[in-house]
Amino acid sequence: MAEPNGSARKSTEKNILVLQGGGALGAYQGGAYEALSAAGLEPEWVAGISIGAINSAIIAGNPPELRAKRLREFWDRVSSHLLLPPIASDNASRKIFNETSAALVASTGAPGFFDPRYPPAIWMPPGTPQAISIYDTSPLKKTLLELVDFDLLNEGKMRFSVGAVEVATGNLRYFDSTNETIIPEHIMASGALPPGFPPVEIEGTLYWDGGIVSNTPLQYVLDGSIPRTDMCIFQLDLFSARGTVPETLFDVTTREKEIRYSSRTRLNTDYSKLVQSLRRAVRRLDGALPDDIKSGDDWKLLSEYSCNAAITIVHLIHRRAVYSTQSNDYEFSRYTVNEHWASGADDVERTLSNPAWINRQRPEDGVMVLDLTKDLAPPPPPPETRS
Repeated sequence: MAEPNGSARKSTEKNILVLQGGGALGAYQGGAYEALSAAGLEPEWVAGISIGAINSAIIAGNPPELRAKRLREFWDRVSSHLLLPPIASDNASRKIFNETSAALVASTGAPGFFDPRYPPAIWMPPGTPQAISIYDTSPLKKTLLELVDFDLLNEGKMRFSVGAVEVATGNLRYFDSTNETIIPEHIMASGALPPGFPPVEIEGTLYWDGGIVSNTPLQYVLDGSIPRTDMCIFQLDLFSARGTVPETLFDVTTREKEIRYSSRTRLNTDYSKLVQSLRRAVRRLDGALPDDIKSGDDWKLLSEYSCNAAITIVHLIHRRAVYSTQSNDYEFSRYTVNEHWASGADDVERTLSNPAWINRQRPEDGVMVLDLTKDLAPPPPPPETRS
C-alpha cells in the first residue's frame, strides 16, 4: 500500500471521519475504518448519523488498538442469526437470498440491536413507545454499554458528534462531546428511525433518527470546526446519489431510498467549496484594506468567518451491487455484512494507492475533493466468509 498521507501531509492537518446512516450497509464503514487505521489515519474527530453514530461511538469509545476489533464484534453480533451463505452466486439467487434474509430480520430482529414487539404496536395504548414503533431497541443500549467505554469517549481525546431530530419541532440537533456528556441515549436517538424504532427521550425531549433531515453530518463538521484548521475529511457514505433508471416497482423503491438518504452529498460538497473559497478571500483582503474599512461593523462580521484553512474531502461511497434490493439496509446476513466490510476496506486501499492521493498538495483554492472509486464496478464477493 502507498504511504498513507502522501507527500502533502501536514502536521497540522486534522483527520476527520464523517459517517452516513444506512442500517446494515454500515458494515462498509467498519471495513473502511479498519483499512484507514492500518494506514495510520486515525481520526481526531468522528461524526455520525444513525448507524454511522453507532460506528462512531465504537471508534471514539475505545483505544486505537481495540477499535476495529470492537467494530467487528458489533457486526458479528447483529449478523449472528443468519450465518448460512447463499446456495448460488448468480444475481437471481442472490436477490432471493437477500430478500429472504431481510424478511427474517424483519420478523425476528437483529441480535444486540432490536427485537420485534409482542404484542404489536396496534394493540398498545396510544402515546406509549410501544404504540409508535415496531421494534424494541433496548438490546442496543446493552450492546453500547458493553462495546463503548463512555468514560473514554467523554474524555475528549477524540471529538464525537451525532445528529438527531426533535420529534415535536422537526429541528436537527447535534450532540457533541465538546459541549455535553455523551450517554447511550444520544447514539440511540440518532438511529431511532420511525416507524421501526421508538423515539428516544433526552432531558424531556423526544428524538428520532437524524437521517430524516440530513443523513450526513458533513455540513456540521465544516461549520463546527473552530478555529478552522487544515482538515482531511473521510466521508463514508452508504447511499449513492448516482444510479440507474428503475425498470420495476422494486427498483423504484431502491432508487428512491438512495436519492433520499444520499443527502445531496455532492451538492453539499460544492457548496462547501464555494463557502471556503469566500472565507479565504476575506482573509486575503484583510491585509489589503485600509484601517477605516476594517474598523467598521460590516468588516468585523465578515472577518469572524474568514480563515485560511485548506480542506481535503475524500469520498468513499458504498457501491450497490447488481443483486441488491430495496431491503439492503436491513439485510443483516453474515455473508452480506462481510461483503460490505470487504468493500469498505477495498475502497480505502484503492484510494490510498491512487496517485491523486499520494501526490496531493495543499489545495490552493481551499477545498480539494477526491472521489477515486466512483467509476469502479462493485467488487466481487469475498472468497471466504466468517462463520
